[in-house]
Amino acid sequence: MKKASLEVYVGIFVLVGIACLAYLSIKLGKMELIGGDFYGVQANFDSVSGLREGASVEIAGVEVGRVDRIALDPQAGYTARVSLKINAGVALQDDVIAAVRTRGIIGDKYIQLKPGGSDRILHDGGRIRDTESSIDFESLLSKYIHGTVD
Repeated sequence: MKKASLEVYVGIFVLVGIACLAYLSIKLGKMELIGGDFYGVQANFDSVSGLREGASVEIAGVEVGRVDRIALDPQAGYTARVSLKINAGVALQDDVIAAVRTRGIIGDKYIQLKPGGSDRILHDGGRIRDTESSIDFESLLSKYIHGTVD
C-alpha cells in the first residue's frame, strides 16, 4: 500500500513539474497559445534586411508588440509587407512612423515606432504609411571603399 501511494505522489509531482516547464517555456519564448490581447497593423518597407518574425516592436524603448509576419508584396512594387501585432492597450495614431533599427553595431533588428500627432487612431487591419527601411551597412561600406559615396 505504501509503495502504491508513493508512486502516485511521484507521478503527480512529475506532472506538475512538466506543466510548470511548459508554462515557463511559453512565457519566456513570448508565445501566445490562445490569441492574446493584440490588434494587427501592416507596414511596407523597401528593405527589411535582417528583420525576423518575432522581433520586438518598440516605442521609446518599451516593447509594445511583435513582428507577426514578413512577406513580399508584389502589388506595392515588390516591397516587404510587415504585419505587426500591437498590444491592445497601445493606441497608434495614423501618422505614426515605423523604422527598422539595429541594437548596437551587429545586434538584432527591431521595429521602432515614432508616435505622430494626429487625432485619428489606427485600428485592427490598419496600415502604417510612413516607414524607414534598414540601413545596409555592406553596400554603404562598399560605396565608401570604392569612392562612390555622395
